[in-house]
Amino acid sequence: MHAERDVTVGELGERALLARIFAALDGSSQALVGPGDDAAVLAAPGGRVVVTTDTLVHGPDFRLAWSSGYDLGWKAAAVNLADVAAMGARPTALFVALALPDETTAGFVDDLARGLRAACDGLAPGCAIEGGDLTASDTLTVAVTAIGVLEGLEPVLRSGARSGDTVAVAGDLGAAARGLTLLFDRFRDAQGAPVTVDSDKLSEHERADLAAQLRPQPPIARGVSAARGGATAMMDVSDGLLLDATRLADASGATLDLDAGLDEAALRGGEDHALLACFPSGASLPEGFRAIGRVRARTEASVMIAGEPVTGRLGWDPHRDWDAGRG
Repeated sequence: MHAERDVTVGELGERALLARIFAALDGSSQALVGPGDDAAVLAAPGGRVVVTTDTLVHGPDFRLAWSSGYDLGWKAAAVNLADVAAMGARPTALFVALALPDETTAGFVDDLARGLRAACDGLAPGCAIEGGDLTASDTLTVAVTAIGVLEGLEPVLRSGARSGDTVAVAGDLGAAARGLTLLFDRFRDAQGAPVTVDSDKLSEHERADLAAQLRPQPPIARGVSAARGGATAMMDVSDGLLLDATRLADASGATLDLDAGLDEAALRGGEDHALLACFPSGASLPEGFRAIGRVRARTEASVMIAGEPVTGRLGWDPHRDWDAGRG
């Protein structure tokens, strides 16, 4: 069994590798026509769909020394499911394109496929991987397209926040950033190259932070709840609360005034994939959301904290912040 997992994708070829991926997904398709044809055929309850795509590239988005195949599959699904949820939609299908170095082992790809499926089952029951593509590359890359349905609801955009709205969030903030700091501080060699994580060296709290980074748990079902609860604007918090709040504020032509008390990891860290939403003043917040501020009429500042304009670095920018390391 071990030798079978160690065979490389270069040795297997595309046809045999696809057969293994289909076996790992194990008949989970929910489509009218699922994997195996030139394209999938999906039902679209309500007649409208939302579509998003996200790409994870070895280096700026993950390091193989730190992420297992299962971790990578889970995260690739989770970050796309969160974008669908942020529109107030229910995720129904993922399409996954893999660009694999020839030396990648079949066992790694098996685990990646299982991670994809487990994330769908755990975070968005009824969503399945319905197709994709395989190609060869010197850089391991996972590109996912996600489909969601609105089921009669209006999409919740970034541009709908209005003065007086309550700013709220569902999901954790800061844990993923603490997990990433932990990896960079504790699991690199003298030259700065990533080394395998030794979980025995971590406290229970540190293991939870690391899990938030490697296997995020975005509150997918809360997206539909927010739409039904009258959310005026919403988005996935992927690059840091301050940066994403700035994007929402700019799209809405408003200013978001956040409450004091959030730490730097929560404000500027990113990759928690929480849901940032605005609700009409006085409205009851849907279950899972907590108030963190108020929308104001537009000022010179997009975002403030307790009435003071935010300055300095706001969040993650891959073109600026990637250290060019791999491993």
